[in-house]
Amino acid sequence: MVFKKMLSAFGVGGPSVDTVLANPNTRPGLTLDGNVNLVGGDAPANIEQVVIGLVTRVEIEGGDSEYAGVMEFHRMVVSGPLQLAPKQQLAIPFQLPVPWETPITDVYGQRLHGMTMGLRTELAIARAIDKSDLDQVNVHPLPVHEQILGAFQQLGFRFKHADLERGHIRGSQQTLPFYQEIEFFAAPQYAQAITELELTFVTSPHGVEVVLECDKRGGFLSSGHDVFGRYTVSHADVDRVDWVQVVDGWLRETTSTYGNLRASSGYGAPTHGYPMHGKGHGHHGRGPGMGGVVAGAALGVAGGLVAGELLDDAFEGDDGGDFGGDFGGDE
Repeated sequence: MVFKKMLSAFGVGGPSVDTVLANPNTRPGLTLDGNVNLVGGDAPANIEQVVIGLVTRVEIEGGDSEYAGVMEFHRMVVSGPLQLAPKQQLAIPFQLPVPWETPITDVYGQRLHGMTMGLRTELAIARAIDKSDLDQVNVHPLPVHEQILGAFQQLGFRFKHADLERGHIRGSQQTLPFYQEIEFFAAPQYAQAITELELTFVTSPHGVEVVLECDKRGGFLSSGHDVFGRYTVSHADVDRVDWVQVVDGWLRETTSTYGNLRASSGYGAPTHGYPMHGKGHGHHGRGPGMGGVVAGAALGVAGGLVAGELLDDAFEGDDGGDFGGDFGGDE
């Protein structure tokens, strides 16, 4: 009996957890629905709580280096204390709201190269090693995101890479401790002005702040530098606008002589107070963010490491791929 208790404390013969999503595909502002399925072990187990959370990989600056860490950015308790009898089967239903700022992982049915997302389930067991489960989640764009991304494609921009940067875009309504950068190679008609472009969406129930960061080419007597443009659009305008014309206007304004100082035209309400340079090549202003905790700090050191291993296992062999015909891969 003592030996069995010892084994149980090390997770042998203990309860198991398996989360099943009704549909792993979702969009910002919607929900993820499913069940947390528990199966009792060889002995009764006191479950302290069952928690689910969205986790993703985020680029983090530390000193002079940058590394990737696993961050849980949204969590919900689906059950408080309960006792699980030996071999008992229990299904706990849940509906997890997906934050409006949740980054996009899939476009046109394909994973964005560089993006990972998972739903992690934590089963906290009294006097025993906690159990966990991880399920892949696919976050698809909202209609306004699709229109803007489609406009970049029609204008000839080619997708390069996407990642999440820890920090806060100065002056934005951002609430998560990171923001997404979707990177493109410049289209031929803009190639004399810029080499690459980074696109960031800060989404809310009302609309989207669109932040453009362009790597502007240097001239004969000037060096290259980054310029910024920031615009706001409403969800309600998604079908009322010629988005190719709008995005072209944003780009021409942003890359103009005064594009890094003001935004006085283009569609939507221009927003002033542009992000300041953060890294050598000019990223958005980076503070600690709102609730900016990362990796071990967010999940507990052990939790952060375990989540990192689980993410690697869950997405092994999935390097993202490229999306949408004319969007190319890494070069």
